[in-house]
Formats: sequence, structure tokens, C-alpha cells
Amino acid sequence: MKRDLYAITLFGAAVLILTALIDSGVWLTFLMMALYAALLAQAWNVLGGYGGQMSFGHALFFGVGAYAQALGQMTLGLNPWLVLPLAVGMGALSGLAMGGLTFRYGLKGSYFALVTLAFAEVFRILAGSVSFTGGGMGLMVPLQEGLSNMQFGSRRGYVYLMLGFVWLALLATVWLRHSRFGAYLQAVRDNEDAARAVGVNPFRVKLGGIALSAAFMGAAGAFYVQVFQYIDPGIAFGPAISVEALVGAIVGGLGTLWGPLLGAVALHLLADLTRNLFGELPGISMVIYGVVLIVIVMFLPRGIGGVGQSVRRLLFFKERARV
Repeated sequence: MKRDLYAITLFGAAVLILTALIDSGVWLTFLMMALYAALLAQAWNVLGGYGGQMSFGHALFFGVGAYAQALGQMTLGLNPWLVLPLAVGMGALSGLAMGGLTFRYGLKGSYFALVTLAFAEVFRILAGSVSFTGGGMGLMVPLQEGLSNMQFGSRRGYVYLMLGFVWLALLATVWLRHSRFGAYLQAVRDNEDAARAVGVNPFRVKLGGIALSAAFMGAAGAFYVQVFQYIDPGIAFGPAISVEALVGAIVGGLGTLWGPLLGAVALHLLADLTRNLFGELPGISMVIYGVVLIVIVMFLPRGIGGVGQSVRRLLFFKERARV
């Protein structure tokens, strides 16, 4: 555990130094959005990688956190820093609500995935039909630059804020790797019946996993609102957020500490390069994600983060074949 803590501390220090040295707004924006994508992937990895619950509807938790952040400021008149814990908490509560319904009835595998997708789609339709969310027009958060309003004059401030979120997500992942709860969660992922036989309560464990995952998605939604000062149902609950979260985790390596971060950064870099080469072609990012996902599943089933382990296994089997 100490090695993991040292590693994420060094990672945080390196990003802080790099951010302080960068003057280009383009590179600061890239770093900010890469960390944002890493938070989405890390959040999905908690439930999908360590819990084995393949969700297609993590946009639900993102959207709840985003609207909570926007409405807390615009309707309740609260300071953004005070609204942030509320947005995170609302994300976690939405996870508990959805998990309570799905896990109570034993949904798993493709059934769980489709139900989560349906939940996100229902919320997208509802958010576009009620007035307090701005309907289809969405909500525009007033621009009031200043540290006290969580609206920074430079991207550098947003990089620091997102780095804090990612660092906390990495800490949570380290805790899952070494805690009793994390062991329970992985046991439920590997064999739910066997875990139940040794005294683990799968319902409670999965509920804790989805709440933790949803909390980080809520934080990502709150961050999005503060950066772009706008949210609408299509952005908040649309499939793009869910796809970005799950593909980053799968490409990087499920159930690993650094895999989601590596996958998110690689995909974000690839998306930027493609955008520069092909322009703003509709749906090009989805096509790229699909192709990359197929290639990873075929040739790197453990993801980018598991390349070394896959190579070692391949060499081991070749060596045994010779013997």
C-alpha cells in the first residue's frame, strides 16, 4: 500500500510542477480535459473494474451532480464551493437509488447494463420536460470569475481543481485494493455465490461500490458546470459521457490503479489528433472509441495498464510449450 501511496503522491507533484511550467492555454486545456476524462474512467472502474458491474448509464450520476451544482447556485443562491459537496452527495444518492432497485432484484450482466442505460435515458427525457432544469434549453450559470466562485481566469486553476478530484479517486482506488471492503467487492465480482457462502452480503457490497462510483461521477458533473457554465439534458444524461467513462477504463485496464488514467489520456490524445486531422466530423469520436475498443479487446485484453502482465504470460506459455 505504501508503494501505491508514494506513486500517486509523485504523480500529483509531477502534474503540479508541469502545470506551473506550462504557459500555453492549449496545453493547459488538454491537461485539464485529460484529467477530467481520467476521473470519469476512474469512477467507472470502481464499479465496473473492481465490482464487475458493467454499467452503460453512468451519465445518470454525472447529470445529477451537474444539475445539483447548477441549481444550487442559480436557484438556492449558494456559493459554488458549498454546493460542490451537495453535488457529490446527490450523485452518490442517485447511485444508491439505482443500485437499490437493480441489485435488490438480482440484475447483473447485460440486464444490469441495459437497465442503467434506460435509467439515464429516462432522466434525459425528464430533464428536458420540466421547467426548473431549463428544459431542452438547459441552464447557463452566470460567469463570476474568482477563486471564491470556483471560476478561474486561467485554465491552470481548473487543472489544479481536477487534479484534486483525480488524486482523491486514486486514493479511493488504493483503498479498494488494500481494504476489506475492496476484497469483498472483488470477491463478489469473481463469484457472487461463493462470496455469499463465506458471509459476504453482495447487495450491501455492490451498493457501496455504486455509491462510491457515483460520487466521483457527480464530482465530474459539478466540474463540467463550473468550467463551461452550461448544462442541458443531452450533455448531462446523454450516452457520450457513459461511453467515455467505460471506454477509458476498459482501454486502460479494468481493476487496475493506473489503467483508467492511462486509457483516458491515450483516448483523449487520440481524439484531439483525429479532430485536427479530420475536423469536426459528426460522431468521429464514437467511431474511434469503437475501433480502439475492438483492437484492445482482441490484442490487449488486460488493457494498456496490463501490457507488461500480458507479455509475461505470453512468454511464460511459450517457455512451457518448448519444455
